[in-house]
Amino acid sequence: MANASTSQHPKLVGEFTQLPVSGGHSLRIQGVSKTFTNGGRSVEALRPIDLEIMAGEFACFLGPSGCGKSTLLSIIAGLESASSGKVWANEKEVTGPGTDRILLFQEAALFPWLDVQQNIEFGLRLAGLSAHQRAAIVAKMIKMVHLQGFERSYIHQLSGGMRQRVAIARALAINPAILLMDEPFGALDALTRDRLHSELESIWSATNKTIVFVTHNVREAVALGDRVIVFAPRPGHILREFRIDLPRPRSLENHQLVDQAAEILQVLKSGLTASEEDESGTGH
Repeated sequence: MANASTSQHPKLVGEFTQLPVSGGHSLRIQGVSKTFTNGGRSVEALRPIDLEIMAGEFACFLGPSGCGKSTLLSIIAGLESASSGKVWANEKEVTGPGTDRILLFQEAALFPWLDVQQNIEFGLRLAGLSAHQRAAIVAKMIKMVHLQGFERSYIHQLSGGMRQRVAIARALAINPAILLMDEPFGALDALTRDRLHSELESIWSATNKTIVFVTHNVREAVALGDRVIVFAPRPGHILREFRIDLPRPRSLENHQLVDQAAEILQVLKSGLTASEEDESGTGH
């Protein structure tokens, strides 16, 4: 990638154009399971998962800690290998990390010795783009995440919400088809989280990215997702899927959203209770 030319990256220059949404599946997960071995003891973290996520879809993985949702996200990202099964991203089998899939964590994982602009352009430097190309893309990203005036600020000078905006901008700068987000707003206060919900929804609408968003917050999942995929723990497996057809933008206080969240929460609680009964040997 070091010698990549402008012609090889047509969407990295000028206006940030939308990616075409095809009729095919952006992600196809077939029989994916994960078993960890620790001290000679095997722990089944994830039972075989079969799942398809369409191009341009906003899918939320919802479930309690230890249900395997973050493990599945790491397998999709190519950072973790599956014990069985395969993942295809845009019809190509996932065999490792790739710039078509970018994973964001709760901790922004930014470089503290670089300023905002330098953090955002980091991947572009690796791709071999010229200073002029990088500047144009960074300016576009800065505007998209509302960080004008903070280009030369260092990470320690930013709030938690601003750091996540920088992380999102850095990920979008290299124009991945799929954005994988592992509880990115979990450490933020409620007001900042609500604002970032709105901004992320706007970015998703403007870019047509496929987003897979991991959360344990039911209302957050309903506010953001086209589809909420509920996971049950021990071992992790898909309990149920919900199609969210509420109009956008969505408010966490909207009564329809609250009712939908309550229905999903009931399913989540039932799944957790069933898992606890199975674990204790009281299940039927």
